[in-house]
Amino acid sequence: MREPFTVTILGQPASKSNRRRWVKNRKTGKMLSIKSPEALAYEQSVKAQVIRIAPLFLAPIKATIHIWYKTHQSDLDPSTLLDALQDRLYANDRAIKEMHLFHHIDKVNPRATVTLEQLNDQQLSVS
Repeated sequence: MREPFTVTILGQPASKSNRRRWVKNRKTGKMLSIKSPEALAYEQSVKAQVIRIAPLFLAPIKATIHIWYKTHQSDLDPSTLLDALQDRLYANDRAIKEMHLFHHIDKVNPRATVTLEQLNDQQLSVS
């Protein structure tokens, strides 16, 4: 079993669900939902801060995520963060089978701390 891995990412995650934009595909004319400029900038920031580990974590993974936002108004939404960590810490965020999320406030230093733990099949709860 591999050791847990923790990384801290500076900056406030952009909410993926509330920030999507609709654009028209120039070739097909169909409407597409794309990430906002804020979400894209945050993903680039994460990729600049987090180097790719080897080997990547494999499913099943437990993620414990603490996010410090600037204000109480932000929704607790780690989806942009999880997308940005793909191909850095794991191949796909679908590998995360257990997640613990915590919302904090830090007006001066917004950030996220992510701890990943490799689970074995016996640690997954069965319904």
